[in-house]
Amino acid sequence: MRILRVLALGMGVFAAVAFRTTTVKMATDQTVAATPIVFAEVPTSESKITWVHDNGRSETRHLPETCGGGGLFFDYDNDGWLDIYLVNSGPSDFYTPKTPIRNALYRNNGNGSFTDVTEKAGVACGKMGHFGMGAAASDFDGDGWQDLYVTNYGRNVLFKNNGNGTFSDITDKAGVAAPNWSTCATWFDYDNDAKLDLFVSSFVQYSGKGTIFCGDNRIGRRYYCVPRVFKPRSSYLFHNDGAGKFSDVSTSSGIAASQGKSFGAVATDVNNDGLTDLFVANDTLENFLFLNKGKGKFDEVGLLAGVAYSDSGAPRSGMGVDAADYDGDGWQDLFVANIDQELFSLYQNQKDLTFVDRPGEIGQATRLLSGWGLKFFDYDNDGDPDLILANGHPDDMVEVQSLRVRYREPLLMFENINGKYKDISASSGAAFTKDWPARGLSVGDYDNDGDLDVLVINNGDAPVLLKNEGGNRNNWLGLQLVATKSNPEAVGAIITWEAGGVKRSRLKTSGGSYLASHDPREILGVGQAAKITSVQIKWPSGQIDKVNDLPVNKYIKVVEGQAATKPAK
Repeated sequence: MRILRVLALGMGVFAAVAFRTTTVKMATDQTVAATPIVFAEVPTSESKITWVHDNGRSETRHLPETCGGGGLFFDYDNDGWLDIYLVNSGPSDFYTPKTPIRNALYRNNGNGSFTDVTEKAGVACGKMGHFGMGAAASDFDGDGWQDLYVTNYGRNVLFKNNGNGTFSDITDKAGVAAPNWSTCATWFDYDNDAKLDLFVSSFVQYSGKGTIFCGDNRIGRRYYCVPRVFKPRSSYLFHNDGAGKFSDVSTSSGIAASQGKSFGAVATDVNNDGLTDLFVANDTLENFLFLNKGKGKFDEVGLLAGVAYSDSGAPRSGMGVDAADYDGDGWQDLFVANIDQELFSLYQNQKDLTFVDRPGEIGQATRLLSGWGLKFFDYDNDGDPDLILANGHPDDMVEVQSLRVRYREPLLMFENINGKYKDISASSGAAFTKDWPARGLSVGDYDNDGDLDVLVINNGDAPVLLKNEGGNRNNWLGLQLVATKSNPEAVGAIITWEAGGVKRSRLKTSGGSYLASHDPREILGVGQAAKITSVQIKWPSGQIDKVNDLPVNKYIKVVEGQAATKPAK
């Protein structure tokens, strides 16, 4: 069944979007505790997703070959069901595919299956200069339709959603090509003018015609070079000027002053000043924390904040990142994944623009792993952020050199228990017993059953769609935020909800993971509470909307400045 929209009566317009005509039957507390929540691997026969990533691997081992594999959940046709976009490699100055290669857009049919609509939509890419990395979806022009920005080794592409199932390439008009080699992209409103700006991570200076040789010359084997041997580059910041045009403010904002080898990026507010900051992972260089100072300026404070280097003062191989208030103290904490032997970092916010690395069980569990896609998300709807990690070593020959490190690596799942993370991978499903060459990771409720599912994109292999089985045994409320005075994605909004006598809050961040973006809706977990006492949204504009006495297990739409004071029906 497609969408059933019901308008609630009350003091204002408050639209409830019920994606199921029946609510989800709850289990008893004993059942919830006794039966593990698992992520079931959805077979191709069910999903109909037949696309496979082609990394273009060659004997010369060009570095972009091993970095790609991004994708995302987004609702391109506004039918209420999350679709999937997957990013492939393509022709470049070092790779000429034997057969055509393209990205893929899969439309969600609403019954667990997807249909390939790539050619009709016009988002295949696949031409020279489009050796794909990742993508980020967002309604950058505020017309109510999700647009798509695709990052490449070569030249990036901005696809405007035409609202009729097709997209138009407006890259040149918009001025956001950012040529050379881009990895992650993040949409956020850095100057609070209600328009979404764009940060683009730049990786190393690279050319397919380069002569750098990495490997064991004695036996004539070539390995992927460590990024340390390449020069850094400045990342991009594009200001949204409106009318589909952007200005490059990388230099004037201070972003370009810090040259890096940047992978993952997340937009968040680390000091609670209402201005959105950026945390950026760098490979073999210090990580960057760009503090938003207002008036279009950023200061890079990673070293002073304690998030630039390891505790021993060494740069690490930062790849995937994310931000969330994992300990519930109202301040955003940070996470970054690194390569094997370097340990992953969970940075606890000390509320004074400094952080302390407290990974707990995560540290030892990831000692021999290399992390890429990752996400803080509430997998069990108990109200606090859990954590999933997608891993895989960048060098497919690593097993020739190491007896303990493998190329394909397992997924990891950590449950948040009173602000500490417990490794529950062993009970999270069969997919966690397998090894994968994972890169990108996106989370979203693709089946609209009230719990978050996971999409993992593998380098040189098929993607993995993981269905959350059991997260909705706890109660929940889904929010679709519709801005009228704030940026279209409500990035920076603070959501506070109370249920069963417990109050929680969440900042709506943007970006995070690696080569991906995520379901723009927010699912608020409330455990076994039978109703939600209140939900308050503090929008980036400063507008505060509050709704009382809400039922559980529904998706609702909240329009900025028009929230009702009665429950949606």
